[in-house]
Amino acid sequence: MSADSTSRPLRPMHRISLPEPGPPRLGTLATGTPVWLVTRYAEVRQVLMDPRFNRSSLHAAGAPPLLVVPNLLDSPDGLLNQDGAAHQVLRGTVQRAFTPRAIARWRPWVASVVEALLDDLAERNRPADIIEGFTRPLPVAVICRLMGLEHVDRERIRHWADHALSGGAHTVEEVGLAMREFGEFAGRLVAERRTAPGDDLVSGLVAAGDGLGIDERRLVTLVCGLVVAGHETTMTALGNAVVYLLTDGQAAWPGLAKDAEAAATAAEQLLRTIPLSEGRVLPGLIRRAVEDTEVGGVMIPAGSVVAVQTNSAGRDPEVFPPGEPDLFAPLTSPSIAFGAGPHHCLGAWLARLELELALHRLAARFPGLRAEFTPETIEWREGQMTRSPLRLPVSW
Repeated sequence: MSADSTSRPLRPMHRISLPEPGPPRLGTLATGTPVWLVTRYAEVRQVLMDPRFNRSSLHAAGAPPLLVVPNLLDSPDGLLNQDGAAHQVLRGTVQRAFTPRAIARWRPWVASVVEALLDDLAERNRPADIIEGFTRPLPVAVICRLMGLEHVDRERIRHWADHALSGGAHTVEEVGLAMREFGEFAGRLVAERRTAPGDDLVSGLVAAGDGLGIDERRLVTLVCGLVVAGHETTMTALGNAVVYLLTDGQAAWPGLAKDAEAAATAAEQLLRTIPLSEGRVLPGLIRRAVEDTEVGGVMIPAGSVVAVQTNSAGRDPEVFPPGEPDLFAPLTSPSIAFGAGPHHCLGAWLARLELELALHRLAARFPGLRAEFTPETIEWREGQMTRSPLRLPVSW
């Protein structure tokens, strides 16, 4: 629900209430499908890593409905919805491009994108919208450069991404039309890179996919998925991090400016403690039990739909210190912000790099950055799988 004159303003994402960590418990998806909610750190990792909870069975004949309005994550051809050998082959076409070593090679040009955007931001009239000028264009620019899409209208990409991960903002018909356009675009792109390959991720995917015999439909879906996943969550995380750092987390600003390593540690803590979504089970974090399995002392029957709440698990007091995070303290246990197991987010290291460089250079370039908004006046981007600020006026 949007805030209006008769409703209370939405709270910033770092202030929202999350389900308390506890034993698995039954709830209901918006479709009416029963779902087991798993909230504790150890049990979230168990579900994500145990092959007895998989993705492909969510799309088997007779599987219960998960989404009121289908989106890109609902495609059975997508990488997210494969398991076992089929998943390993498809993931292998992408994985080498996203290793920490590969990401390290991209650091200079990601840094150059950050600096160019900050140069432009510095020239804007104040107060300036930091969403429009920095947090939204940065991840889009990075993924476009990586995939060789600099020539594509970025507003078209934003339009497709908004529909691909719609959480109710668009009708079934609107989503269907946008996804057909997106698929046609990706199909033409695959064909172009097959005949005229370049030094970009799409060309590499097409060459690897053709060599492995991956069919055209899966290649096209993979390209669409990477375009969307390559910027959507980073954009959301960065915007919500700025809200926190310019309000309740102001004391951390000088530390972020000090060095990139401190900013990298802070990014991990921000990812752990600031949710991407409010009160919504994210489709990518749903699994289905393929046999009876005990989780946290509760027997979950075969065929059950199971959803993990990584945000609650990230605040599990049995694992992480309770209360306000110390942004410059290393995590005491491995992050689950990007999932775990075979479906661990491929773009995790790229997202980390973007967040680190963005936070460090923003704080260094604008030590006096201040909010020209309050938590109550923020306009929010709603109706998507995630929630983030629509605009944030700032001065310096």
